[in-house]
Amino acid sequence: MAMAALGSCPAPQQLRWSKKNHRRPSKARVTAVAMAAAASSTKSKSDPRLLLRDEDTSDSMRARFEAMILSAQEEVCDAVEAVDGSKFRQDVWTRPGGGGGVSRVLQDGNVWEKAGVNVSVVYGTMPPEAYRAAKADTSVTKDKAGRIPFFAAGISSVMHPKNPFAPTVHFNYRYFETDTPKDVEGAPRSWWFGGGTDFTPSYIFDEDVKHFHEIQKRACDKFDPEYYPKFKKWCDDYFLIEHRGERRGLGGIFFDDLNDRDPEQLLGFATECANSVVDAYIPIVEKRKDTPFTQANKDWQQLRRGRYVEFNLVYDRGTTFGLKTGGRIESILMSLPLSARWEYDHQPIQGSEEWNLLDACKNPREWL
Repeated sequence: MAMAALGSCPAPQQLRWSKKNHRRPSKARVTAVAMAAAASSTKSKSDPRLLLRDEDTSDSMRARFEAMILSAQEEVCDAVEAVDGSKFRQDVWTRPGGGGGVSRVLQDGNVWEKAGVNVSVVYGTMPPEAYRAAKADTSVTKDKAGRIPFFAAGISSVMHPKNPFAPTVHFNYRYFETDTPKDVEGAPRSWWFGGGTDFTPSYIFDEDVKHFHEIQKRACDKFDPEYYPKFKKWCDDYFLIEHRGERRGLGGIFFDDLNDRDPEQLLGFATECANSVVDAYIPIVEKRKDTPFTQANKDWQQLRRGRYVEFNLVYDRGTTFGLKTGGRIESILMSLPLSARWEYDHQPIQGSEEWNLLDACKNPREWL
């Protein structure tokens, strides 16, 4: 990427996150951390181990998925804190209808303007419109079904760096179960996995985008060589801002309603994807976080963040589901940046680096 206004960009470095002295925490350690937070939190005094219902055993899919997302939260937060030098604020909260979560947010840091990594494990009943938002199922109408018993566990994260040349990233991995309302025809008993990791830079560095996509492909290929092309296209299609005719960013992978294979295999796939986030993202931020920039670069970043806000509030299924099920607002809206910008009829100069980014958002590219 040529940035004449900035002089020479930093020399390319090998993109690799050092895992020295950075071992994945044991389940006991994750639980101990969560327990300590719960003891001091003003949000809740509940032990996060009790987010699951009493009948959920430690070897159940629900319990194992919860352990996986708590571990992923710990690993990602450790990596972000190591780069930023600031600490996450942590809130442990409970949901009146059942379940709760652990929200971690780093705000006004040295590298990140805002970074959030949330874990939630919620259950209860939801109205038909929430089921449609969760599963994109239009067959369940308001008149056909009553409130639908559900279980949902997931990790969701968005990180917005300060430097316009350091990209935003989003990832989300989740597990759902629903049951049929008693004596009412409606949503069938079902389970599914969903999730993805996607990349939203304000400026394109080809080597960064390729590195990010290579990590996604590597995770997918361990399970099915058809996964990456399929889920890459799904990501491009899902993150379309329809009223703009452009994508939110430069894609990655996205999948939903995935239940066509053995659940053990799909749990393994979701785990592999979640464990790939640090290697896919952190080395890029380390390389770009100190790149010199102008006010014009910052204004463009803020315009792109406006697009981020538009997608999340208008189209995102996770946001819609959270709002329709009485979710915790601070956690649901954690994905929004601290600041964004809208200008009337802004058009980047054709051939500029800003134009190149917008063109890639309008016409998805193959990066590998």
